[in-house]
Amino acid sequence: MSNDSIRVVLASASPRRSELLTQIGMSFEVMPTDIDETEHPGEDPVSYVRRLAIEKALAAVVGDDVVVIAADTTVDLDGMILAKPADDADALRMLGLLAGRTHQVHTGVAIRYQGRMVAEVNTSLVSMKASDDQWLRWYVATGEPHGKAGAYGIQGAAAVFVDSVQGSVTNVIGLPLSLLEQLLSEVGVSLLRLLTP
Repeated sequence: MSNDSIRVVLASASPRRSELLTQIGMSFEVMPTDIDETEHPGEDPVSYVRRLAIEKALAAVVGDDVVVIAADTTVDLDGMILAKPADDADALRMLGLLAGRTHQVHTGVAIRYQGRMVAEVNTSLVSMKASDDQWLRWYVATGEPHGKAGAYGIQGAAAVFVDSVQGSVTNVIGLPLSLLEQLLSEVGVSLLRLLTP
């Protein structure tokens, strides 16, 4: 199958999202969009990631004949949004909050194509084992927490802290592929049509 007839744009600078799409054989262009990611007063984590995914999709300056894929991921600890850490100290604080507890990871996915916009949120439960300060400092020193919601990447060294995942693992990485396939079909595009054999 060929995607010669449909151009795909990923409206995200996330290397993890690019890796996931490459892994399944999709050809796409990366076009990061710059939006204000500040939470709105009283906004819950699910509404937050859905809104940001939609805003990213709308911010991509492309024609209607282009499939735009946008996503936003956040970590939700008892309703508190843990976005990307500001620095090492912030990363250490977040990891300390998550240690020994179960949290939710929400990814909002938005697809824009031919004047249509669809968006949905996928949620996974991640349980972290209790970790002492020495382990958390080691992890922060790897540099991996930077640029990641909740200050960890499940596909990297943080796997050592993860006891279990309920739900989509690709959601925790940053792009739930099963939801992506569903939303593409809702705008009339088969995911198979976008994949190279």
